[in-house]
Amino acid sequence: MPQMSPMWWSILFLLFLMCYMMMCMMNYFSMQNSKLMNSEQMFKNNNSMNWKW
Repeated sequence: MPQMSPMWWSILFLLFLMCYMMMCMMNYFSMQNSKLMNSEQMFKNNNSMNWKW
């Protein structure tokens, strides 16, 4: 279908751009969360090792 309107192509492009940005944001936030979780786990491990029962 080569005779589609430019509006359709612009909507398609914007949709693709939004999906790409959402993927990037999700990856970034998941990386931040994993860093935070790893640091928290390290602190918890240190605390649990320091406990004297």
